Amino acid sequence: PLTQAHKDLAASVQRMAELTIFHVLHYLHQRTRLTKVCIAGGVAQNSVANGKITRNTPFKEVYIPSAGHDAGISMGAAQYVYHQTMKAPRVAPVFSAYTGSRFDNAYIKSMLEKRGIAYKEIPDPELFDYVSDRLINAGVVGWFNGRAEFGPRALGARSILADPGRADAKDLLNSKIKRRESFRPFAPSILKEYVAEYFELDEPVPFMEKVFPIRAEKRAIIPAVTHVDGTGRLQSVDAAVSPRYYALIDAFRKKKGIPILLNTSFNENEPIVNTPEEALDCYLRTQMDMLVMENIVVERN
Repeated sequence: PLTQAHKDLAASVQRMAELTIFHVLHYLHQRTRLTKVCIAGGVAQNSVANGKITRNTPFKEVYIPSAGHDAGISMGAAQYVYHQTMKAPRVAPVFSAYTGSRFDNAYIKSMLEKRGIAYKEIPDPELFDYVSDRLINAGVVGWFNGRAEFGPRALGARSILADPGRADAKDLLNSKIKRRESFRPFAPSILKEYVAEYFELDEPVPFMEKVFPIRAEKRAIIPAVTHVDGTGRLQSVDAAVSPRYYALIDAFRKKKGIPILLNTSFNENEPIVNTPEEALDCYLRTQMDMLVMENIVVERN
């Protein structure tokens, strides 16, 4: 069992890691005088430290890739060949983490029919109203949308969603679906236009790569995504990058007044689901209330 000594050790290691990162970045800034920095590697997965960089170093903008660990080398190598060897021009838009597999409605319906699973097909934008109603009424929803994410975080393509305003949502997810330690927080996916309203810092966080303090007056409004220290590991959702996920959160906002959804990875103590078959199996094993795969909806009676 975890004791206070374990917690003290973890806090000390985290603090020393942060101080080391800040020291290296101060040195880098002295050498370059640049104000923007890109960080990758395993240490770049430390979202708590990442969220403190602009407050503790001279750097004003921090970019961390969606797959900043070893797996991201494959994407970097491909882009290097494309731009340097093939001489393709570099473009400016925000990089999308949604580069994995995708499946259309026809494939999903065929799979469900073979498994004998009842479903309904709901077009956009009615789908977003339908799902947001379920979320508001204490529903836990498996959300399978578009291409899978490249990286360790679920970013609204392979996610389990819930109402962040429910104080019991965290315990419900931990006991019925995730079955993990109660101290591990769940993440808020927030419409990017509202980040400054809910968080003390206003920086783009597209890949859930930073932890920011939640404004004190907002913590009671979103208890399910507020960590014990008053922080949240957020994902800022951009309509230009993730239009359907943005539309779902916006539909929820119009009904509940909160531009945020609780977002956790679509899995149960195993890798994040990638295919409709894996999503269905996870849904059936757990106590999720609804499974949404593209425009196809499966519900428990």
